Amino acid sequence: MDYVATLQKQIESMGKGFMQSLPSLAISLVILLLTFVAARFAVKIADRITGRTQIRADLKQLLDTMVRLVIWIIGLLIAATVAIPSFTPAGAFAGLGVGALAIGFAFQDIFENFLAGILIMLRDKMNIGDVIECEKIQGRVERITLRETHVRQLSNELTVMPNSMLFKNPVKILTDATIRRSEIIVGISYDSDLDQAEAIIRGALDGIEAIHKERPILVVAQEFNSSSVDFLVQWWADSQPRDLRITKSEVVKAVKRALDEAGIEIPFPYVTNTFKEPLPLDRAPKPDDDRRAA
Repeated sequence: MDYVATLQKQIESMGKGFMQSLPSLAISLVILLLTFVAARFAVKIADRITGRTQIRADLKQLLDTMVRLVIWIIGLLIAATVAIPSFTPAGAFAGLGVGALAIGFAFQDIFENFLAGILIMLRDKMNIGDVIECEKIQGRVERITLRETHVRQLSNELTVMPNSMLFKNPVKILTDATIRRSEIIVGISYDSDLDQAEAIIRGALDGIEAIHKERPILVVAQEFNSSSVDFLVQWWADSQPRDLRITKSEVVKAVKRALDEAGIEIPFPYVTNTFKEPLPLDRAPKPDDDRRAA
């Protein structure tokens, strides 16, 4: 058997087959190029349409991604069908079989974050610019993609959070409403008049402009503490974190100033030490002590 001749015939056959498939490959490349152009053109049309509406920025990004993905899937299927005449979409999906299951397990986290990103974008809450708190991470949402969300913490660090974390765990949206309620605890000494102290604290808060006066100010005696009677003081102010901190500082200063002027003490914890009576130094020795000494 002439192995060289057989190999030569096979190479010639492969070369002829490749030459015969060149037109199909060229057409497939043209289809891919047209798919690229069509995807960009379709995204521009989608942006122009959504630009006339009040759709959120993350939903616009989701729509652009879905339009681009659909066009590319269609283009790739057409190109594969032209390049490989025996290729059919139904046959490709049927041929995946166990391989598709293995790929699904391997990329489970990616698919989970992808689906979570779609669901996060579709729901009304948690928009770009909101201040959120999730899993002890607090910051402002800067960007939402299909796989991850960028959160700029209040200390200016950027945290990239998987969308599945935001979808499966409770998320506090701190700026969902324009105002939020804040509170502090104020301790009053036991010898003070509680009604007078309550009126003074309420008057101190009434003089702060940052507090929203259309919402009630709550000043109530809360509990008997170790060295004071504690008042719970609650008020409403703008929900931005910086505004909340500044307003709380103003409240603490105003309450302290008003109580000092009224002569009402804000006590610090008292410690009482009790000592047993010391043994007299001139105690006479007992007979038992003399026997031990001997």
